[in-house]
Amino acid sequence: MAAPHRCGPALGHDNQPRGGAYTVSVRGRHNGQVSAPNVVIVGAGFAGLHATNDLVAAGARVTLIDRHPYTTFQPLLYQVATGGLNPGDVTYSLRALAAEKRGRVRFRRANVTGIDTEQQRVMTDVGEPVDYDYLVLAQGVGANFFGIPGADRYARSIYTRGEALEVRDLLFGLLEGLTVAAPNQELSVVVVGGGATGVEMAGTLAEMRMQGLPVAYPEINPTQVRVMLVEMAPHVLAPFDESLRRYTLRQLRERGVDVRLDTAIAEVREHEVEFKDGQVERADLVIWAAGIGGHELVKQWGIPQGRGGRIIVDPDLRVRDQEKVFAVGDAAVVEDDPSPQLAQPAIQMGKLVARNIKALDHGQPMESFRYKDKGTMATIGRSAAVVELPNGTKFTGFTAWSMWVALHLSFLLGGRNRIQAMINLGFRYLLYPRNANAIVGDLADSETGELPGPRKHGS
Repeated sequence: MAAPHRCGPALGHDNQPRGGAYTVSVRGRHNGQVSAPNVVIVGAGFAGLHATNDLVAAGARVTLIDRHPYTTFQPLLYQVATGGLNPGDVTYSLRALAAEKRGRVRFRRANVTGIDTEQQRVMTDVGEPVDYDYLVLAQGVGANFFGIPGADRYARSIYTRGEALEVRDLLFGLLEGLTVAAPNQELSVVVVGGGATGVEMAGTLAEMRMQGLPVAYPEINPTQVRVMLVEMAPHVLAPFDESLRRYTLRQLRERGVDVRLDTAIAEVREHEVEFKDGQVERADLVIWAAGIGGHELVKQWGIPQGRGGRIIVDPDLRVRDQEKVFAVGDAAVVEDDPSPQLAQPAIQMGKLVARNIKALDHGQPMESFRYKDKGTMATIGRSAAVVELPNGTKFTGFTAWSMWVALHLSFLLGGRNRIQAMINLGFRYLLYPRNANAIVGDLADSETGELPGPRKHGS
């Protein structure tokens, strides 16, 4: 089912850890064995990690490159942004992961600055170029602002740990500011995008307003806080069945969310948004969940990109016109058969690319990617969620919510993360509103949005 939506071993001349072998290969043999292929994977999301695990199991040596020293479970970042989870609950050290692989994985924290496909090497902003036999691009995507004026400057996204923390610190800074504001002053939060991320964020904010505020912020009247969800389509949760869309819309509105359908954003300005119809609404905090696109840095790699900056791949997941370069996950697209940008397609791509690299290395035919839908789900709030299985079976309410909680906890890496997340979610969903203890940090200035001190969260 789709979840919503790193000093090391001895190095050889190619800067890779030695050891291990394929027993059969079309490459040079020595006593029936050859050196294990050297695979470089860029990005440690769902696709990159599953490719890493399966390649190591197949005997390959992997260099994992990521700009962060941790992998992030993105589907729960909205919980970090609203104070329900610690950032450590949804992140896992990539160096710990590499250590678990006993020398088969080497991690480098770096940004990829270029790819030399002729010399088969990856250039980074840290250290020497990294040579590869096979390259897997799994760098993921970021927010897509679609060229809307002011969106990239004033709107906040929650696709990384740093971005989620910025939203959290700004949100609680705004609430603190409201405690000493005039009685008639309002705080308006506008969530742009009616997909799973937008629905989950808006639903959680609405529950905070109605249940958490009276306990934690008795100075604030809940009517002073407004949560708006803006979606340009005529419905929320577009991939779901119509009955589940209606259920979701009803649940959001029952929680007091001002849902605006068939509404497009024309411009985002400081403290306000303007719609295409000319209407202007106050917006103290704009959370952008309206779409994702390729990272700008990818344009410098000389790799073919299509709509939304996704890397164009053949059905076997090789980058177009490349023999030993693959792309997987949200950042890749088979143009004739595009897959949804969800966790399950990324996982399935990661596993297939491992099989195809092994097949290619052995001179065997490779498989074409066929996405197997295992179902989709989204949560709206406590005891309210939607689940749709491939056979058409649908769940709503507490049953769907329990399925959502169980699946998301099971996907977290590390037992400590699962236990800690279970405890924190338990406080949020089982003890609310008697215990409204949110996880907070440094509070951003309610006027400028700046965090105190010299520290700025990276994205």
